[in-house]
Amino acid sequence: MLLSHLLTRAGIENIVIERQSKAHVLDRIRAGVLEWGTVETLRDAGLGDRMDAEGKVHETINIAWRGRELLSIDTADVVGKLMMAYGQTRIQEDLFDAAEALGTTVFFDAQDVVLGDLTSDAPNVTFDIDGESCRIDADFVAGCDGFHGVSRVAIPEQLRTEYEKVYPFGWVGIMSETPPLPILLYANHERGFALCSMRNPMLSRYYVQCPIDDQVEDWNDDRFWSELIARLPPVQAAQLVTGPSIEKSIAPLRSFVSEPMSYGRLFLAGDAAHIVPPTGAKGLNLAVSDVRYLSQAIVAHYAGDPSGLSDYSAKALRRVWGAVRFSWWLTSLLHRFPHQSAFDQRAQEQELFYLSSSRAAQTALAEQYVGLPFES
Repeated sequence: MLLSHLLTRAGIENIVIERQSKAHVLDRIRAGVLEWGTVETLRDAGLGDRMDAEGKVHETINIAWRGRELLSIDTADVVGKLMMAYGQTRIQEDLFDAAEALGTTVFFDAQDVVLGDLTSDAPNVTFDIDGESCRIDADFVAGCDGFHGVSRVAIPEQLRTEYEKVYPFGWVGIMSETPPLPILLYANHERGFALCSMRNPMLSRYYVQCPIDDQVEDWNDDRFWSELIARLPPVQAAQLVTGPSIEKSIAPLRSFVSEPMSYGRLFLAGDAAHIVPPTGAKGLNLAVSDVRYLSQAIVAHYAGDPSGLSDYSAKALRRVWGAVRFSWWLTSLLHRFPHQSAFDQRAQEQELFYLSSSRAAQTALAEQYVGLPFES
């Protein structure tokens, strides 16, 4: 939807084909921490009014360990950038409102989607709506359809290289209509990782690390809150406001990259090409950077410069791999791994002590967390 919005504003006709219903898309609870480059991209696209009114600006990255130590990195001081908490669902609402205002064509509940003639000058997409067959002929196809979509696998297997790392644990996450902690807080604890984040002043999002084979039914609210409190320093634990969960899920963690991100007239973006563990808050932000690069390349193509489309995959993948590496490093630093020894735990803690005493180390963490500059 963001790619569609950017192209429409540039005067380039486009059509969105969505497998799910509009209600399903809007009901999904997703990411919420925005890099400042994402914030500026949305503002430049005319999508910033509600974000600026309702979003919560973050100035610090906070990491707790051993249940009592707390490192707080002021990103504005260290790298001159901030972050913002603004839920992906809100962004999706803003995009749907903008699409309606601009008259964008969006097909919902599309079934049996097939991509055709991708290496020709006239690719097409066929699909069914309520049993009726439809076909769209276009100049380009953007595959923004996630890991389970049809776009990535439309690239012949012999031309694809896929990289994957599966982590031996998951996150159980809840949302509650309670005031969140005043800070975004990560915790490394001998009982496992924890994260406290927010969506708005009366909507909190919390996570704790859990065994990979746990089920949601294993985690009632009392168990979740008890485990979260145990992993936080006393000051933050005392500030925590508990309440009934309104959403609860368990997410596995993995890193995945598929190369290349283009094939003929097909261009991949977002989870269709890459997945990162949520530790580094990069998934949504990578999708935004992909479509930023792709929209610029398509606009340049119609202005007579095809080089951007030729370079898109390599350009996007440079940022993807930077985010994948950072997310892997932060995940490795903050989680308790199965069979991890007391030595391993102390080594993690020592790295956190080093972070707390080195401005250079804090700068390296902060500039990657808030987002490196976009390539021109």
